[in-house]
Amino acid sequence: MGNGQLHITLIQPDIVWEDKAANMRQYEETISGISGAKHVVILPEMFSTGFSMAAEQLAEKMDGQTVRWMADISVKHRCILTGSLIIEEDGKYYNRMLWVQPDGRIGHYDKRHLFAYAHEDKHYTPGDKKLIVQVNGWRINLMVCYDLRFPVWARNQGDEYDMLIYVANWPETRNLAWKTLLQARAIENQCYVAGVNRVGKDFKGNNYTGDSSVFGPLGELIWQESGKTACHTVTLDKEEVQKVRTKLPFLNDADKFLLL
Repeated sequence: MGNGQLHITLIQPDIVWEDKAANMRQYEETISGISGAKHVVILPEMFSTGFSMAAEQLAEKMDGQTVRWMADISVKHRCILTGSLIIEEDGKYYNRMLWVQPDGRIGHYDKRHLFAYAHEDKHYTPGDKKLIVQVNGWRINLMVCYDLRFPVWARNQGDEYDMLIYVANWPETRNLAWKTLLQARAIENQCYVAGVNRVGKDFKGNNYTGDSSVFGPLGELIWQESGKTACHTVTLDKEEVQKVRTKLPFLNDADKFLLL
């Protein structure tokens, strides 16, 4: 993987409501069709079910079917696979983003900000720890959907990470906020930002236009797709982050704070 480049593949699906088998078949076909290098393949929030509050019926443990499927895909295609799903642990339910590596290691981040507007806080337990993963010399901060609205949680204090990944089920009615906040997170943290969302309609009638996006460390739009399913690979250069931070050392002047 040398030279500081990172190949990320964003998959923007039309998720079949609460049908894990159908969704996994769809992703497997899509991933098998990716040509060229792929270091990280990104699926959206609750990629196997849609944004469902039926945690008790749909949750699985960390040795469950979907996690095993992710591990198998990661090995088969020699890539890291990431996205969130419903996990049960010690009687609690989490909207958990997994980072599944082909060497068998699995990292996880539990969504910190639960979407009370849709009663997510009534069904799931919030996480309280960030996860900054490493691949090919890159440090990547993993986030889920509603986390995007809370900049302090994602704030790059110095040189903590080079990229933010947000996975989401973010509806069309608020897609201006989605696109604007992704760009804002890139500008204020001087990092790459990738946001992966879904398209189609969910069981509750919410419409999704996707608008999956990649922004550069100056906030420049690198790629965006709206209104249809998509699978797209973007090659990013870590040197660009360092160039921006050296030329414009704005992070040095940021307010210092501690999250308790």
